[in-house]
Amino acid sequence: MISSLFKSVFIEPLYNSLVFLSAVLPWESLGGAIIILTLVVKFILLPFQHKIIKTQKQLKLIEPKLQEIKKNTKDDRSEQAKQIMLLYKTHGINPLTSFWTLLIQIPIILALFFVFKSSATLHPELIYSFTPSPNEMSLIWLGLIDLSKTYFPLALLVGVTQFIQLWLANPKISLPDSNSSSNNQIIAQKMQTQMRYILPIFIIFAASSLPSAIGLYWITSNLFAITHEWWVRRESDRLLAPPDGVAPSPAR
Repeated sequence: MISSLFKSVFIEPLYNSLVFLSAVLPWESLGGAIIILTLVVKFILLPFQHKIIKTQKQLKLIEPKLQEIKKNTKDDRSEQAKQIMLLYKTHGINPLTSFWTLLIQIPIILALFFVFKSSATLHPELIYSFTPSPNEMSLIWLGLIDLSKTYFPLALLVGVTQFIQLWLANPKISLPDSNSSSNNQIIAQKMQTQMRYILPIFIIFAASSLPSAIGLYWITSNLFAITHEWWVRRESDRLLAPPDGVAPSPAR
């Protein structure tokens, strides 16, 4: 039941969009269709992703005040929770925003993955009767890459773009001294630093075992995220300004 619903609501519309784009683009290019469809979906999901990024950056801005509250109320959990919720309300932050907006995006992202993974072969059973189909999709991208096969240089580019995106999303921060910070903070920051390097390497190996169509989608998605992160950082003073009458918390 759930798989059938997922197929009809997400996979089939996205697959037909891909087939349509492949049919109308010059040379019936599958690569061009993957890039365009990825960008269209990313623009549709942009408001949700923007909420996630904005909330994360707002939480970083109030982190010093948050740590102060935790330190001053460590013996009174009830009072601690009350002050934290008041802090969130004062700065107009809903800490659950990231969870719910990510939950909305997950089925669409998964459906895109499944669609692109099997995009090298036409599946007539998924195509609507009114969707124009290409006579023969061109699987060769830029006259060099066969999108139905693995291609390590493309996987390497996936890892590089992922590293840049992580670097922008999580700027390097110096570890605080042990006298002023808890062990949990130090461990979390070390894990964040390690993940910035480990995750792209893992992704390179993962992408190198998948069809290049997935790699092209991944790179397009990463470049879109990099552009969005850059814009948010450029406009951060305006976007993250606290409500009127609230003094901004000092950033670390």
